[in-house]
Amino acid sequence: MSLEVFLHELHAGLERTKAGDYEIDWEDAPLPYKLYRGLPVVTLSADVPLTLDEPVHQPRARPELREFGHFLWYVYGLTQLSQSPLAQGGTMQSARRFVPSGGGLYPSELYVYLKVAGAPSGIYHYDAAHHRLVLLRSGEFDTYVARALGHRCNLSKTFATVFVSTMYGKNFFKYQNFSYRLQGLDAGAVIGQLLEVGKRFDYEAGVCFQFLDRAVHHLLGVSEQEEAVYAIIPLSAEGGAAWLADGNSKVERITADDMCRELPAIEHEHFVRSSRVKEHSLLIRMNESAQYESTEQFRCLRGGEATDEEGAIRLLPQTKRLVYDLAAASRLRYSPEQDFILGKVTTEQLAALLQEATAALRYRNDLDEQEDGAFSRLLLYSCLFNIEAVEDGAYCYDAKRHGLYAVRSGDHRLWLQYAMAIDNVNLMQVPICIHVAGNNDHLISSLGYRGYRIQQMEAGMLVQRVLLTAAALGLGGHPLLGYDVNVCDELYGLGPEGKTSLIQIPVGPYRHRPRLQGGMHA
Repeated sequence: MSLEVFLHELHAGLERTKAGDYEIDWEDAPLPYKLYRGLPVVTLSADVPLTLDEPVHQPRARPELREFGHFLWYVYGLTQLSQSPLAQGGTMQSARRFVPSGGGLYPSELYVYLKVAGAPSGIYHYDAAHHRLVLLRSGEFDTYVARALGHRCNLSKTFATVFVSTMYGKNFFKYQNFSYRLQGLDAGAVIGQLLEVGKRFDYEAGVCFQFLDRAVHHLLGVSEQEEAVYAIIPLSAEGGAAWLADGNSKVERITADDMCRELPAIEHEHFVRSSRVKEHSLLIRMNESAQYESTEQFRCLRGGEATDEEGAIRLLPQTKRLVYDLAAASRLRYSPEQDFILGKVTTEQLAALLQEATAALRYRNDLDEQEDGAFSRLLLYSCLFNIEAVEDGAYCYDAKRHGLYAVRSGDHRLWLQYAMAIDNVNLMQVPICIHVAGNNDHLISSLGYRGYRIQQMEAGMLVQRVLLTAAALGLGGHPLLGYDVNVCDELYGLGPEGKTSLIQIPVGPYRHRPRLQGGMHA
């Protein structure tokens, strides 16, 4: 299968990415976390703060290990043990985190280049199962990481650099080739949570999507046959410091081959439990095609203005910025399935949800000249029903003007229900059904195959912000990919606009299903 056909079928031909007679081998399922063996470890404090309110910005010293450990736990630590009854009998037990993941399989891993008091400087893996750091390579690597980023970041002003990777096999065993789409979205959700947690810790963060892949994998000692880094996020405690250059910065020519010769190779034993790893050659081919071998391949995306909609706009009420405890919202985040209950949603709740969610598109990165460049790449559409003072219909949200453009009037819940691949959510009970839309060429025309995974990551970042905001408003949200994209594109008229639906998120009131759960914190 060609890569072009593969990406098309990930969206338009959902079932063709899975073998019809495929049986999931649950007995050989991989662990949802990677475990290294026989390496030095740094234990992190389990005495995490129970609230994460808005920070008071003031000059501060470089963070210490204790604080950074709390940061990592809120980003990607194991936070909850849940046990739910199954319809066919028995129970399902799972360890959850504050970010959603398809099937609760968590294909992402975190690595950190750390320079804080309390731990030797070096490259670490975050062992989420034990809430500790595992030392992979000791030393100072400012120059190496800066070169891998094309000298777009001044590493001397950072105290840590986080690498978000994807392990192909951790969800391939269940979702097969469709896992490639899930992996980008999952990585984006982790990045979205990282950026939100970073704000509460008063960290300055920037997301780097462009780097020399083989050089970074060589530094971390990961095998490209089973894992790939998707994003690099430098962190600084120096507010307002011009330490991350924009996408228009000139980059000197550096190659991955040259960099791999600068450091000795490392290879460490790790454990994922699965002994019969299924072949995932298409995923390897996709990631190889997305790799950058030279900094000359780095690109800047022009734009920054969203597409202007035509027609009358319904302005939403101006609301103050939603201030909430991120720790509480993270704990409250809930993904209802058959648990939605149709209730009245106020215009103010809708306005706050859309306003806060799209704020995720304003972030520092290495693609754009401006922080709001993602507004030209992603849009929010929604089908609304039973919203106070808003006519039932399908709408496009204009973040700049904070208003709704009517696309199609009427109640479209049945239309959306028919588009579902499986009826795991009763959309007749859902007042808000959000669709994140993006370019239907998946940024491939401007960024090559790397553009696809960048689009999915930005969509995942937006999804995480929707879910956190919904939780802060007392609502639930359930990200869904099991629906007919073509039906939703027709509903909103996206095809002629060169757009397509990337993910669907029903949002609304809910009731909790029966389950036992407990928080995993001190």
